[in-house]
Amino acid sequence: MANKVAKPDLSFWQIWNLSFGFLGVQFGFALQNGNVSRILQALGADVHDLGYFWLAAPIAGIIIQPIIGGASDSTWTKLGRRVPFILGGAIAATLAMFLMPNSEFFVALMPPMLFGATMLLIMDASFNITFQPFRALVGDMVNDKQRDVGYSVQSFLINTGAVVGSALPFILTMVGVNNEPSEGQKVADSVVWSFYIGGATLMITVLWTVLRTKEYPPEEYAEYNNIDLEAQKAEKEQLTKEGGNAITNFIKTLVSSPKVMFQLAAVQLCSWVAFYFMWVYSTPAIAQHIWHTAPQDVTSAAYNEAGNWVGLMFAMYSFAAAIFSLLMPTLIKATNRKTVYASALILGGLGLLSIGMIQDKYLLFASMAGVGIAWAAILAMPFSILSENLPAEKMGIYMGIFNVTIAGPQIFAGLFGGTIASNFFDGNAVGLLTMAGVILIIGAFCVGIISDNKDKEIEQ
Repeated sequence: MANKVAKPDLSFWQIWNLSFGFLGVQFGFALQNGNVSRILQALGADVHDLGYFWLAAPIAGIIIQPIIGGASDSTWTKLGRRVPFILGGAIAATLAMFLMPNSEFFVALMPPMLFGATMLLIMDASFNITFQPFRALVGDMVNDKQRDVGYSVQSFLINTGAVVGSALPFILTMVGVNNEPSEGQKVADSVVWSFYIGGATLMITVLWTVLRTKEYPPEEYAEYNNIDLEAQKAEKEQLTKEGGNAITNFIKTLVSSPKVMFQLAAVQLCSWVAFYFMWVYSTPAIAQHIWHTAPQDVTSAAYNEAGNWVGLMFAMYSFAAAIFSLLMPTLIKATNRKTVYASALILGGLGLLSIGMIQDKYLLFASMAGVGIAWAAILAMPFSILSENLPAEKMGIYMGIFNVTIAGPQIFAGLFGGTIASNFFDGNAVGLLTMAGVILIIGAFCVGIISDNKDKEIEQ
């Protein structure tokens, strides 16, 4: 086989277009994170059961992302390799976003809370269909020199979308949209219209990526990544001849996973447990801690005001993450990836720890700035490190398998979060945010076990 041909440098706007659709996907994801607990409680869910509803996302991720990753590795269409999956997921997610806040109007089909939970499952499954191909797309298209820039731009766009999505209910309330459910209504108009706008934005931005991105055709991709297409074809034929099935092949792929994937898993465990607690319990925690509402008081003006404030807090952490994303490539060059990664997680942990000590709602923005710095690193660092250690022909399936390190911790947190709150914090949800801060700091120390080839090259 001929020597590997270097991938060409992409222009800034080509890198931008690769991930622009992720802005819209994260717009929708931020609306989900900031408002789904609020919607489900309005439909009748108990605060201690919220974690169970949120299990839809990680369960969908564990099942769907490896399948989508493996399928996209071997899918070559006129639209491209990853783009068909990105587009399909975006269409399904948009429909679910339009329907979920209107769950109460589908009572003829099923109880509102069950319909809402079903839409949450579809929304999460659809987001997962788009997430993995977007991450693999950057790995496919950028060369090693531009890898950190590629994932930092992706992190910036993700967090820019999250800023607007998180703040949108508050913004709509400020311009006069009703923030309390009208008589006979369960979900406030500010939330309903936010989901409409979010769904439309998701589709528009994904279409931008679809229309502006031209993926490398199979032969060119193989040349850039030193892939022998004939040998690859022969290997598939041999597996078929030996009676290999999808499960057997998947197990072989899993066993041969790069060591760094397992090292990153320890950090991912801490990161995603912490953020899951924050996403699920921030609204009830802030309502109880700052607005002094009772746990069952979910339709009052105070509770809905707290819900909007949590949206602004999430916008703040997304804004901080977007800014830090721009700084990360420079900081990495000045130090190394592991130093930046660990420092960011420590700042995020301190931010979460401080929430339980604050009584002034405006000071919460300082806490969330630290959380945002951690979030920027979580979105970029693991994928930048991992993609350098993956075989190009299996980029998608390994990225999908790696999602287990995202979804697994969330399943754990969803199963035990309510129990922890009841048994250790007397039902006070803010205790879970304090616990999340401690876990995130533990994750920072776990960064030390990661073998980062790029950092080794810098040291040499």
